Amino acid sequence: MNKGPQETSDFLNAFIPKLDGFTGSADIVIAPPFISIPTAVGTLGGHSSVAVSAQNVSDKDNGAFTGEVSTDMLKELHVEYVILGHSERRSIYDETDAIINAKVKKTIAAGLKPIFCIGETLEEREGGKLESVLRTQITEGLKDVSDADLANVVIAYEPVWAIGTGVTATAEQAQDTHKFVRSVIADLYNTTAAEAIRIQYGGSVKPANAAELLGQPDIDGALVGGAALDPDSFFGILENSAQ
Repeated sequence: MNKGPQETSDFLNAFIPKLDGFTGSADIVIAPPFISIPTAVGTLGGHSSVAVSAQNVSDKDNGAFTGEVSTDMLKELHVEYVILGHSERRSIYDETDAIINAKVKKTIAAGLKPIFCIGETLEEREGGKLESVLRTQITEGLKDVSDADLANVVIAYEPVWAIGTGVTATAEQAQDTHKFVRSVIADLYNTTAAEAIRIQYGGSVKPANAAELLGQPDIDGALVGGAALDPDSFFGILENSAQ
């Protein structure tokens, strides 16, 4: 819940010129609050290197669901991605795996791409439950998602204990977990699907650690929170991780 329309415009007007001189290769997605999506899309114009994502969506099409936003509404605004299952949606707003699964399927059916978040708490990690927690989240969250539809899903692994705390999983820890996540996809689908799916790391990613984290063989990108709120910091992550 950061950056209203004016702040979004200011951010992009500072960020876009940096991109114009960027020689690396990366898919860039920004996810402003609902109210700032029209500003983001308008400010980006036809800047094809940046896509826009919503931070959430309803699993309902329309009706008496006060405060909710539908996939059709997002499509009308030219949104391409939707973040689903973020740890804050799970922990603060009690979204279950079943709710997240319904949203994933609704998003795919609408032709939008889910950024499907999974992750464990510190208590779960220290209790030796990391793999069982992640396997359940993946299995239940992607229930009834076909092989073909999986091609449009991005998985974002975010250790809850490392989000916004300044504490980051070591590159080795992150790689090991990403490798496990990929193995779960192979079990549920097949090796080809597991190799093709994009798995991002999210958890206090910043310019200083981006290169090491994203240099790991099973880490395909980053889901960035606080460090992406400043144009210089966001571009620093992009620049360092593309080396």
